[in-house]
Amino acid sequence: MSDGQQHNGHESVPSRQRRRFPGISSRAYEHPADRSALVALRKLSGFDTVFKALSGLLPERSLRLLFLSDSVRVSDRQFAHLNDMLRDACYILDLEKVPPMYVNQDPNPNAMCIGLDEPIIVVTTGLVELLDEEEMRAVVGHEVGHALSGHSVYRTILLFLTSLAVRVAWIPLGNFAIMAIVTALREWFRKSELSADRAGLLVGQDLQASMRGLMKIAGGNHLHEMNVDAFLEQAEEYEAGGDLRDSVLKILNVLPRSHPFTTVRAAELKKWAATRDHQRIMDGHYPRRDEDKDASVRDSWRESASSYAGEVRTSKDPLMKLVNDIAGGAGDLGDRVRRGFGGFASSAPKPPRGPQEPGTGPGTSSGTEGPRDEDPPRDGA
Repeated sequence: MSDGQQHNGHESVPSRQRRRFPGISSRAYEHPADRSALVALRKLSGFDTVFKALSGLLPERSLRLLFLSDSVRVSDRQFAHLNDMLRDACYILDLEKVPPMYVNQDPNPNAMCIGLDEPIIVVTTGLVELLDEEEMRAVVGHEVGHALSGHSVYRTILLFLTSLAVRVAWIPLGNFAIMAIVTALREWFRKSELSADRAGLLVGQDLQASMRGLMKIAGGNHLHEMNVDAFLEQAEEYEAGGDLRDSVLKILNVLPRSHPFTTVRAAELKKWAATRDHQRIMDGHYPRRDEDKDASVRDSWRESASSYAGEVRTSKDPLMKLVNDIAGGAGDLGDRVRRGFGGFASSAPKPPRGPQEPGTGPGTSSGTEGPRDEDPPRDGA
């Protein structure tokens, strides 16, 4: 625990008691989409053997040697304050073997957990210089959460496949196949980042510090110029703003990313912190690691599907509203299609524009008729 002293210019906060979670399973904090994929993979017979065979093809040894030779390994003699945080995080999440951590010279604030046989954690100097003690504690907990979940394996594979895609870009079908796998892995990894954010909160146990850290990653070390509430309002505006065109652009913007957008991560973490699931964990009621072998793949996929359905149902995004309307058989859907993409900026139904066409079936709103020759679709901008 922190002792209130200074380490390398970083002032530690006074020591305070944090809850510990003996034997906690990563299923306790994993996003449903992340959890379902991991449970399924863990159930595959021979899964570990296959990935150990792959380790000879992947550049894991090269990465380990690179960080060992060209970065600073965290210990009680180097970056001691980070070493204390790392050991604390492993103690709180009951991770028996403390993974090695390296500080890499890079002005961009970043951190990652990679490795097939054993995870290693890497943080950049840009991140170390940007965050204060409690903010950094949440980040270290985030990476330890990746290690506990086994995310480092898939992160390493993603790095390898991304590199491979560049090498075979001249082969149309080969590149297409690899990029399809990379796209699927990125979608999973974005959900795994939400899981790790939750692990960071369980370690730091300070929601405001987690929020500040994400805000600094987005806007730099100008905390006096920023406001957490205003930052979260950006996430709400991002989700609800615009029309279908903006929804498509959001998808295109996020596809090449391995991480969700920072405002979205902050909003998702705050939402999870207010749930009963989080409170139960803090009260000591959570899935145990020795029960992982009994976890049901079917139940996990059902929870994942329910989570996605809930996101669609409650989302304010115009595209998600359209999907929800189609599922619910909204009466004004045809009218909104006729009015063009701009018609999806609002879900409020519009009054009928004329009498019902002859031959229309009972119970059908006049707003569902198709466009007529004399009434072409209009841009609803």
